[in-house]
Amino acid sequence: MKQTTRRRAPLVGAATIAALGLAVTGSASSAWADSHDATLSVLHGVPDTTVDVWVDGELTVDDFEPGDMAGPLELPAGTYSVAITAADAEDASDPVIGPVDLTLDAGGNYTAVAHLDAGGAPTATLFMNDLSETAAGEGRLTVRHVAAAPAVDVLAGGEPVITGLENPDEALLDLPAGTVSASVAAAGTTEPVLGPADVEIADGVNTIVYAWGSLDDDTLALATQTIDGLHSAPGGVPAGTSGMAADATPNAMVSTVAVVAGLLLAGLAVAAATRKLAGAHRGSVREQAPTSPSTRRR
Repeated sequence: MKQTTRRRAPLVGAATIAALGLAVTGSASSAWADSHDATLSVLHGVPDTTVDVWVDGELTVDDFEPGDMAGPLELPAGTYSVAITAADAEDASDPVIGPVDLTLDAGGNYTAVAHLDAGGAPTATLFMNDLSETAAGEGRLTVRHVAAAPAVDVLAGGEPVITGLENPDEALLDLPAGTVSASVAAAGTTEPVLGPADVEIADGVNTIVYAWGSLDDDTLALATQTIDGLHSAPGGVPAGTSGMAADATPNAMVSTVAVVAGLLLAGLAVAAATRKLAGAHRGSVREQAPTSPSTRRR
């Protein structure tokens, strides 16, 4: 069992609530190399804050709640301007995160996470999901630290299997298919601050676990995402999401419902199509503000 830890350094602008850091890590599976599209999921990991998501100036997700995940969405490769505002904002002129240019490469499978940095400031990180092939009978466990908390260890059966994981890094393990009882503890300790919880490692599936929220504010929680097809070349990558919030008792986990936001797909697709049309006529890509009844705030 080999741990792979990927360390990341998000780019942070002015030290204000509007600062946003994005970094890309990982490598795409060769199965996606010939695809002209990218696949994107979006996780809302900022506690106690309902937000709106704007893409290229258009409202695409209304009232996005903490712990929810939108996607997976298949999108034309390109760059999208994304801003996150307070819920019910009239426009994207006063974002709490962003705006930021989110670049999706053809064949890439991404998850964008709005979350808190280690000090508790709002930020965001773009992860590239690892779709490389696993051995027969094995699956992949990816753990991502996106919580306002110090470095953590991930324990399985009470023993550390991932150590010193910092925000916003990730660690990957290829494991035999089965059920792993996992918990999260402060680095160098064994007392769980999250869990233990049973995590299913499925054959040929990348199970991605996010630790999000705030340790100081007692809002630590887990969210999970699964991507299958690691033994073959899938035509698409089905994914599912579930959330598990930290209870007052560290060993208790409560499942919550995750949402697939069709509005995000509509808004991104309209924005991409508009830019392509503009480029065909002008020879360059320019942002448009398309009108879409499904995304326009009334």
